[in-house]
Amino acid sequence: MNDIGATVRELSVNSGELSAVLRLAESLPVADLPRLLGSIETVRATALQRLLSPAPSEALDKLLDVGAAASRLGVSVAYLHRHHKTLPFTRRMGRSLLFSSLGIQDYIRRQGALTPRRQRAILTAVR
Repeated sequence: MNDIGATVRELSVNSGELSAVLRLAESLPVADLPRLLGSIETVRATALQRLLSPAPSEALDKLLDVGAAASRLGVSVAYLHRHHKTLPFTRRMGRSLLFSSLGIQDYIRRQGALTPRRQRAILTAVR
C-alpha cells in the first residue's frame, strides 16, 4: 500500500481531495473499506464513461424545407414528396414537410458512396 500511496500522492500533487481520500483509505477501519471502495468505483466508472463516450455534437439540428433538402441530397423536390414516408429524416410540422439536416448527413454517411449529383449538392451547400 505504501508504494501505491506514494504513486497516488505524486500524481495528485494539486488535488487535495484525492489526497484526503487516500488518507481516509489508510485510516478507515477495515469494516468501512468496502463502502469506500464502492464510492471510489462510482467515481472511476463515471470518469471512464466520460472518456469512452463520444464528444457531444456542437452542431444543432436544423429543419430544412423541401427545396433545401432536395438540394443537399441531390434529388428533385418531387422525389422527396413521393418518398418522404420512407426517409428516416422526414419531420412533419402540421402540414409542413421538413427534413432534419443532421438526419440527412447521417443518411448520406450510411449510404457510403455519393453520386456525382449528391457530391455537387453537398459542395454547394457547404459554401
